[in-house]
Amino acid sequence: MTDSVYQNFIDNAFVASESLLEVYNPANGQLLGRVPESPAEQVERAVAAARRAQKGWAAKTAIERAGYLRQIAAKVRANADRLARIITQEGGKVPGLAQVEVNFTADYLDYMAEWARRLEGEVLTSDRANEHIFLMRKPLGVVAGILPWNFPFFLIARKMAPALLTGNTIVIKPSEETPINCYAFAKLVAETDLPAGVFNVIGGKGASVGHGLSSHAGVDLVSFTGSVATGARIMASAAPNITKLNLELGGKAPAIVLADADLELAVKAIVASRVINTGQVCNCAERVYVERKVADAFIDKVAQAMAATRYGDPSQQADLDMGPLINQAGLDKVAQMVRTAIGQGAQRATGGQVADLGAGFHYQPTVLAGCKADMEIMRKEIFGPVLPIQVVDDLDEAIALANDSEYGLTSSIYTRDLNAALKACREIDFGETYINRENFEAMQGFHAGARKSGIGGADGKHGLYEYTRTQVVYIQG
Repeated sequence: MTDSVYQNFIDNAFVASESLLEVYNPANGQLLGRVPESPAEQVERAVAAARRAQKGWAAKTAIERAGYLRQIAAKVRANADRLARIITQEGGKVPGLAQVEVNFTADYLDYMAEWARRLEGEVLTSDRANEHIFLMRKPLGVVAGILPWNFPFFLIARKMAPALLTGNTIVIKPSEETPINCYAFAKLVAETDLPAGVFNVIGGKGASVGHGLSSHAGVDLVSFTGSVATGARIMASAAPNITKLNLELGGKAPAIVLADADLELAVKAIVASRVINTGQVCNCAERVYVERKVADAFIDKVAQAMAATRYGDPSQQADLDMGPLINQAGLDKVAQMVRTAIGQGAQRATGGQVADLGAGFHYQPTVLAGCKADMEIMRKEIFGPVLPIQVVDDLDEAIALANDSEYGLTSSIYTRDLNAALKACREIDFGETYINRENFEAMQGFHAGARKSGIGGADGKHGLYEYTRTQVVYIQG
């Protein structure tokens, strides 16, 4: 990719900014491009454009709005290889996963378009004779979608598709770490006949542009995916306007491995859940509780599998399992957490060091045995290719430790015992539980968490209705 300067997309026009941010390939340090650090005036223009367009957009039928989503999905598929290369270069994602992200994004746009004929209200029973009560669903208005860097392309669709289908307009702010794919998406949107102002993109840092959107009185919903700390700041910014929030924040997903589990399956699924996107996924398996009877065998197998993980620069080598961490701060955090855990008594089964590949932010795939519940590595989100393991005596202990967390997004259990699996479903206090499979949600599910993992959720019918409000109408006959 050659060094390019990108422009914001406001009211169906590309708008230059004087202040620019540089974007680098985290695998090798190559400069990829320069993107806008949008001034406050452009934030205002984008929100105003979305506000002007919203009533006309909402006046269209849902099936008309769905047609535009299908147009965009077709554009994404036609440009899939180029888009995947951009994702690999700016995010360090391995090519296979980048391709999956692009294809899943197109499928998601089509999936949400299918809801056009399925949006439903309700008819309620009245206490009065000859009265009819209708509950109707209406758009909120203008949505601000603030994106993360770990699945930046898919998150465009995850926020934009349900927003647009239900009659909202949207302003997207991509992460300053991985914004180029979003500008590529905007160029595809510009090639369709989507009405002006319905979809807008403005770049910049969270402290400036993100704050400008989340604190704006003209925004009716802020949908954010990212860290707990940033989510808390967005809540504070939105509070004066009582703006509705949809927040997917951090995770510390527990994986429970019981003595009767298929260990080969458990190892394969947990490693897949740990190294996907170099462990930089909110629903990754972040900690393991293994029953004592099989602990030694499991730790040996998982250490061997993690040690065999192929990693490096995915923009130069396609057949890798994982690439780099996103930046120096991410690398430093992972390295510090591992050092602290070892200092507290954790044993390094494999890895445990910064990988010296000459350039980029690479960390060795790591397994830490002998971890304890009070260690930072078992309580704080790692966001890197490190798997801490604690030995437990039974399922009750594992569930208690799993639930002892400020997070509550995803969880998993590996067992052949149906009763144990059902007990885990009842008692594990997390938004999602995976049984004998890797942690990866379906678009028709509802991706939502408890506690500090967020407010609201995404995907499926319930995610779609996050972008609506209700109006109850009473008609006296």
